Amino acid sequence: MTKDSLPPTHDVVVRDQNNKERKVAIPGESPLTIRLDRRELVTIMTLGTHPRELVLGFIRNQGLIEDIADIESVNINWETETADIRVKPGKGLNGISEKLSRRTVTSGCGGGTLFAQNMDELYELKLPQIKIRQSTIYALLKQLKKYNFIYRQAGSVHGCGLCNTSDILFFYEDVGRHNAADTVAGRMWLDGIAGGDKILYTTGRLTSEIVIKAAMMGIPALLSRSGVTQMGLELAQDLGIALIARARAKKFYVYNAAESVIFDEPQP
Repeated sequence: MTKDSLPPTHDVVVRDQNNKERKVAIPGESPLTIRLDRRELVTIMTLGTHPRELVLGFIRNQGLIEDIADIESVNINWETETADIRVKPGKGLNGISEKLSRRTVTSGCGGGTLFAQNMDELYELKLPQIKIRQSTIYALLKQLKKYNFIYRQAGSVHGCGLCNTSDILFFYEDVGRHNAADTVAGRMWLDGIAGGDKILYTTGRLTSEIVIKAAMMGIPALLSRSGVTQMGLELAQDLGIALIARARAKKFYVYNAAESVIFDEPQP
């Protein structure tokens, strides 16, 4: 599998409020068309820093391929701005075409065109229960301050991290929260990491699409510094996913599955 990455930022010259020239960094943004056995699926806009993980996570989170062992190769070509995924013989587009025909087309922030999950398949997922200590939430939020490197340097990006109940395992940034979540999914797939005892952190809002991605990754809890949408909450309620949002420093709201949080810190 190729893993050709692009530089995350580029320097440009701007003028500040005092009419002085300054050199600042801005995030890159490049189109990448994902093709599955030569069939074009979607064009996404991305930083391009972890394209292999991104395209694999997209395929996984759309439910198009269930086993990464069915994938023969992933080829990233930035000259043609394409990511070509080939499946092994006998694992081709017959079943995939049927899955694509059952999906509607939606759009997502920074994620290009997405195929919405078949809801019947989604509701068949059985997510495990998870217990998260209040002190763990505080500790994770403190650790997360050292991430968001591209955001601190250039702004204009979102980040997602995979956490266990004590540490951040890895963290990715991209131009949209969907891309960042898909990149986490791709890394989990490549490394064979199960999601049942994990927490997905995102800098973006918890919409229905992010809840769906967490469910497809088998992750029972979402943590966000941003807010929650009505559909995101309703879907999380249906799937039993814990939603902890507007989380900063030592403040947070539990929007769903409050029984998942163990309040072990003294109240002020």
